[in-house]
Amino acid sequence: MVNLPKEVTIAEVCPRDGFQSLKETVPVDEKISFINGLMECGFKQIEVTSFVHPKAIPQLKDADEVLHRINRKNNVKLRALVPNLHGLERAIASNVDKVKLMLSASDSHSLSNANRKTMEAMAQFDSLVKRAKETTVKVSGSISVAFGCPYEGEIPVERHLAICKKYDELGIHDISLADTSGMANPVKVKRIIATLRDAYPHFNFSLHLHNTRGMAFANAVAGLKEGIVDFDSSVAGFGGCPYAPNASGNIATEDLVHGLEEMGIQTGIDLDRLIALGQELSKAYPQQADSFIQKAGKISDLHKSPTNQIKLVNE
Repeated sequence: MVNLPKEVTIAEVCPRDGFQSLKETVPVDEKISFINGLMECGFKQIEVTSFVHPKAIPQLKDADEVLHRINRKNNVKLRALVPNLHGLERAIASNVDKVKLMLSASDSHSLSNANRKTMEAMAQFDSLVKRAKETTVKVSGSISVAFGCPYEGEIPVERHLAICKKYDELGIHDISLADTSGMANPVKVKRIIATLRDAYPHFNFSLHLHNTRGMAFANAVAGLKEGIVDFDSSVAGFGGCPYAPNASGNIATEDLVHGLEEMGIQTGIDLDRLIALGQELSKAYPQQADSFIQKAGKISDLHKSPTNQIKLVNE
């Protein structure tokens, strides 16, 4: 029997990945209130925003203001996505703790997302890493469409190995594997992670799973069995990539926390407080909500027995 970890770390990404998928503009005060609420749930890391050009994702044009106005907690690391050196400079000025670099496994998605091929995008990382070393900001990497590209299909594992080699040369060993279009399955997750961990045992790989085809929790369990203990998720299942067709939301944080806790794996997250936040968000933007726990409640939410009613009917 595979030994599962006793605890995992979940990074909340709704303020970035979730909000960027909304057509409606979320007022800055609403974002700040939501993030402040997340701070009280027990997350060790929150992906607050992305420092992309406002024309690319207008929803996140207030990134600087949001980071300056939220109520920071010393035990919560704040993370932001950065596409280039200018974005990094904005992140540094906003006092983020960690930045994640944007990268796609396939050239097609990279051209759509970053307007350059994968290795061309990686060539731009040298200056970002050099600049970050002058600060206290930590740099992590990512591999989007890691488990399948909506334009190219299957991503050869050799492609991942080549990308990780470049990350290794840059000194970046914290890598997020993203199922951007929900094309992963447990067998594929197991195969790719096992190969990468064997080749780069000093890397810390995390999983960023989308639930496009209902496979996300099964894929999370497959990751657990391969030693993954860091996951991204989004409250109420909000999320989606604007540069990938049909890339619907992330695995709902409520579902992930609830499922893991039921398996005896600790997350450190206050589930009831999290569910309450998800309910508020789902009411405000119902078209984006996709959480089983929001629909059905926790397993521990027992119902009143119908026994008495049956007796009355029989009488």
